[in-house]
Amino acid sequence: MAISAEEVRKLRERTGQGMMECKKALEESGGNPDKAVEVLRKKGLATAQKKAGRTAAQGRIASYIHHNGKVGVLVEVDCETDFVAKNEQFGVFLNDLCLHICASSPMALRREEIPAALVETEKRIAREQVAGKKPENVIEKIVEGKLNKWYADHVLLEQPFVKDQERSVKDVLTELIQKTGENVVIRRFARFEVGETAPE
Repeated sequence: MAISAEEVRKLRERTGQGMMECKKALEESGGNPDKAVEVLRKKGLATAQKKAGRTAAQGRIASYIHHNGKVGVLVEVDCETDFVAKNEQFGVFLNDLCLHICASSPMALRREEIPAALVETEKRIAREQVAGKKPENVIEKIVEGKLNKWYADHVLLEQPFVKDQERSVKDVLTELIQKTGENVVIRRFARFEVGETAPE
């Protein structure tokens, strides 16, 4: 089917992807823009997975202080070359990530970094909420669903991105990897809030 230049333009504005990628995605999805977005996301994830093993030894550290002076964020994001580290898209991602961490207060970068005892507590609470109300074989699925929701609230990579709630931070990172053609890694972050007790 023929894809018009206007359809390609709209998809480019929506996704930030290249003209040819957008045209191919529209052709693959039969001209459906929503399906074309899915096609581009899947390709982006595949691209990101291929690049994941490559060394990211360059990058930048960014900081943000909230206007009230009571919340501050430091974040390190690494990439493969200094060229990408100085790229405007990379800088925008860093700034947006600082804002996201300030607003969403993640507990950890990834699931594995959350203390096992805390995860067990969440599982127990979820199980107690449905105990006796559902069959035993259903309870474990409900507990898993509640735990996944809890992770999405507390794990940086899984949180809905503050500037686009339809995508996770990992989705936005994957898109950056696709655009830059390099492995990009959120290495670490710290969030400080006045009056907050430091973890022991």
